[in-house]
Amino acid sequence: MVRKGQEQGVKAARRPEVRLPELSAWTGGELEPDGDYDGVELADADLAGQEGIGARFMDCALRRCALDETGLAKARFLDSVLEGVRGVGTDLSGASLRDVELLEARLGGVQLHGSVLERVLVRGGKIDYLNLRAAKLKDVVFEGCVLVEPDFAGAVLERVEFRDCVLRGADFTGARLSDVDLRGAAELGIARGVEALAGAVISPGQLFELAPALAAQVGLRVVA
Repeated sequence: MVRKGQEQGVKAARRPEVRLPELSAWTGGELEPDGDYDGVELADADLAGQEGIGARFMDCALRRCALDETGLAKARFLDSVLEGVRGVGTDLSGASLRDVELLEARLGGVQLHGSVLERVLVRGGKIDYLNLRAAKLKDVVFEGCVLVEPDFAGAVLERVEFRDCVLRGADFTGARLSDVDLRGAAELGIARGVEALAGAVISPGQLFELAPALAAQVGLRVVA
C-alpha cells in the first residue's frame, strides 16, 4: 500500500509492531543499575528517584508509573510499551529505544540527549522541554501529542512524522533532516533552527506561517 507521503517522494516512517507476550507482574523492590527485565509488567509503580542506569527492558510494559528524577541513562527499551507514565526530570540520556510505544505520557524536562530511537511511536499525552539534542531518530512518529519547546539541536532525523500533534517553540539548530514530514502537525512553531529544515516537507499553509522566520534567516526585510 502506497501512502500519501510516499506518492510525493517522502518515505513514510515504519511504525513499531509491538506484540507483548503474557507478562509477569513485577514484584521487585527498586530498579537496579544494569538490571535485566524481560517480559514483566510494572503497573502503578513509584519509580521516582530510583537508579536503573544501563538497565535492559525487553518485552515489557510500564503502565502509569511515576518517573520523577528516575535515572535510566543508557537504558535499553526493546519491544516494549510505556503507557501513562508521568514525571519530571527523567534521565534517559544515551538510552536506546527500539520498537517502542510511548502512549499518553505526561513528562517534563525528560533527558533523551544522545539517545537512539528507532521504530518508536509517541502517541497522545504532553511532553514539556523534551531534550533530544544530538539524538538519532529513525522511523519515529509523533501522533496526537503536545510537545512544548522540544530541543532537536544537533539531532539526526530520518523518516520522522508529526501527525495531528502540536509543536511549540521547537529548536532544530544544527539538526540534519531526511524525509521528515511536518505536514500533519496541527500546530507548527519553530523558535530556532528554521535554516535546518532542508530535508523536511511542509504544507503551503505552514510555509506561509514560517515566512517571517525564513525571511529573517536570509536577512530579508518585509516593509508595507
